[in-house]
Amino acid sequence: MTFAGIPIRPGTDPPDLRSCVDYIRSANRPTTADLLAAAQADGRVLIQPRCGVGDHGRMLDLLRDLRDGAAPDILSVTVDAHTRLLRFAEAERALREDPYRLNGYPLVTHGWRRGRELAESVDVPLEVRHGSPDPRDLFVTAIASGITSFEGGGIGYNLPYVKDVPLEVSLGAWAEVDRACGVLAEHGVIVERELFGTLTAVLMPPSLCLAVCVLEAVAAAAQGVRCISVAYPQGGNAVQDVAALASIRTLAARYLPDTVTVYPVLHQFMGAFPGDPALADALILYGGLVAKWGAATKVVVKTNQEAYGIPDAAANIRGIRTTRVALSHLLDGFGVDQAAVREEQEWIEREVADLVDPVLQSGDLTTAIAAAFRSGRLDVPFSASIHAHSAVMPRRDPTGAIRIARPGSLALSTETKARNERLLRDAGPRGDEGFVAAVKADIERFSAAVGH
Repeated sequence: MTFAGIPIRPGTDPPDLRSCVDYIRSANRPTTADLLAAAQADGRVLIQPRCGVGDHGRMLDLLRDLRDGAAPDILSVTVDAHTRLLRFAEAERALREDPYRLNGYPLVTHGWRRGRELAESVDVPLEVRHGSPDPRDLFVTAIASGITSFEGGGIGYNLPYVKDVPLEVSLGAWAEVDRACGVLAEHGVIVERELFGTLTAVLMPPSLCLAVCVLEAVAAAAQGVRCISVAYPQGGNAVQDVAALASIRTLAARYLPDTVTVYPVLHQFMGAFPGDPALADALILYGGLVAKWGAATKVVVKTNQEAYGIPDAAANIRGIRTTRVALSHLLDGFGVDQAAVREEQEWIEREVADLVDPVLQSGDLTTAIAAAFRSGRLDVPFSASIHAHSAVMPRRDPTGAIRIARPGSLALSTETKARNERLLRDAGPRGDEGFVAAVKADIERFSAAVGH
């Protein structure tokens, strides 16, 4: 048996496609795609926290607490590590013995009926956030639950997360999910697909983030996906971050058909956070300002407990409220140098073109993507996977912008390589001696900050 073309795992019992479509269309709440379209039309930035705990009752309470305490526009169901890796027996055992051990909500194990309880518990849409290279079972459960926002892709949810899943395998699994999104669109249900450009979240050069998202978006559009969010991780230099967000719409117009609507999303700083709550709050405020200046359609917020582990509801509420201050008219008098943004945007887009154009011109996209990573012409810094070289090494320039210090075999032009080298001329050690310490300092730029 299949669900919109996806094989149904034995032992599961999702409703048929027609029943799911009817349930979703009868729900008395907007979808994420609805909210994104309205926000973009109005020039607003939607706010979404991350949240996910193992116990069903606690998850219901968490969603309601966040709704009542901060009124976010979208809420999350962050999934546990066992489910991400298809270890459903382990998830079931942990749920039975001690659900508090789980680092997220095991949606497949809880099942679609409980998923519907989550969706019906609040009046805003939910998004499933996970990290799975093979999300097919999770996707079927999410749709059966009435959740029509699903994060990830065959590159971004493979190379940063797992050691040995070939790209052909993960891209194939995600193609089935995207094809199912196309089937659902034909039935009037638009699934929003957020692409995880954040990748490893460690000193990610914007062009690498966006190149991966462009390739995943082209693949998704070919399968019939109609609504795509491209998520970019805040790097820490406002000009560069605003330029990267602005690039998303330009790149979408260049590479995607007009049947696809694309929204830029900012993930507030995903690297090492300061332990001082006041400094953490300041970094969250900074992220809200970048989302506003970059005309993001959505911002995914952090909390001032990031340095210590999984945040509680109170910290999430504070992060949402802090971000809302940044998005308010109170800080309208602040901004960034638009000429500097335009220059940075032009170079980001040139680097993305260097990286993706040869891949898109190489025939079958899945084969071409896998070949590009095998050769190092595409790469991800600090990847967990043996299927990425991780030869590219980033550094911060003296302004804090993230540049490519060692390009490895990346398919960058002579001009773009030369610019990165020039901007890093005063950034410190280039040889092996001292380079690792300098990279470490760049990674810890915010976590090492000390309040006075």
